[in-house]
Amino acid sequence: MIQMNELIKTFKQKDGSVAVDGRDLHDFLEVETPYRIWIQRMIEYGFTENVDFAGFEQKSTKPQGGRPQVNHALTLDMAKELSMIQRTDRGKQARQYFIAMEKRAKAKQQLPQTPEEKIMLLLQNANEDNKKINQIDNRVKDLEHNKPLTPGEYNYISHAVGGAVNTYVQTHHLILTTKQRGNLYKDINGGIKQIAGIQTRAQLREKDFENVDRYIRNWVPSTATILIIKQLSEPVASNEG
Repeated sequence: MIQMNELIKTFKQKDGSVAVDGRDLHDFLEVETPYRIWIQRMIEYGFTENVDFAGFEQKSTKPQGGRPQVNHALTLDMAKELSMIQRTDRGKQARQYFIAMEKRAKAKQQLPQTPEEKIMLLLQNANEDNKKINQIDNRVKDLEHNKPLTPGEYNYISHAVGGAVNTYVQTHHLILTTKQRGNLYKDINGGIKQIAGIQTRAQLREKDFENVDRYIRNWVPSTATILIIKQLSEPVASNEG
């Protein structure tokens, strides 16, 4: 049964573990993205169905044609990670709440009797807490490291590429055709894909930003590209003699 003083709705599962109501967590975190879209994005961060979460249908408070809405039962660990990902005061508050829940659950367990047992329990709990915190921190760092560029960062890279090409053309006082200029763009974009290990610029990640920015600032076309541009400038020899 849900207690009135619960910050976020939780319930016990058949195996006795505590699960967090996905929609209630979404509402508490004040996420603007609709729940069905938000939860799918969160799941793609590496969570596994029937391990980290389980989906179920429930009656909607605002029925649409009588259709039930999908909800999810989240493990406490998954709920903590989702709270941390939000990087908001609400997310921090939710994470602290889930940690407090775990501590209360442990307090209800049978207490050790001897001093030795008490010391062992303290050390065990400390090690487990440290491991969980490190795992969560590492996953959050990995998610942040591999998240796509923001629209602003992507536009910055696009403008930087155009600026690098224009600077090269102006510095060398070149008058180029569209095809010749296209070879310069092909050269600089090829370098970006190579150093980032991607197929298209749209696949750039946050971790690539600094290296790509540094590459663009120091870019000069390859010898092969320069020769191709030069060849395109040379007149075709006439066969008329």
